Amino acid sequence: MIKDFLIINCIGKDDKIGLRINNDFYVHDLNQKVNNNDKLVINILNLLKKHKVNINHSFSTLVNNGPGSFSSIRASLAVAKGLKISKNINLYGYNNADLGQFSLVNIDILIKKNSMQKNLIKPLYLS
Repeated sequence: MIKDFLIINCIGKDDKIGLRINNDFYVHDLNQKVNNNDKLVINILNLLKKHKVNINHSFSTLVNNGPGSFSSIRASLAVAKGLKISKNINLYGYNNADLGQFSLVNIDILIKKNSMQKNLIKPLYLS
């Protein structure tokens, strides 16, 4: 069961990152006027630092597979896979249509439906 997680929802439109830790949920909207691909890691590190998160093997990362912008999806997948490799955490991918509105209730429904892929991520790019 996924308890504590970081969710990366970057598909080039209404980009957000979220963090659930100890049953608290925090959302950070990413500024659309700035190139988010360059700032994604900084925003994630700031969110983790602000809430004093210790990433360990029981922590998970959820990442949006799209459909969406090629560069946004590639950047978010690279960050998520980097976290998986460096911190030995679980990595799950989901499709944008499965989440609906970005809220903890919808994320919990997504987790309970088991409609996410584990480890093997297959992105869907808009052309």
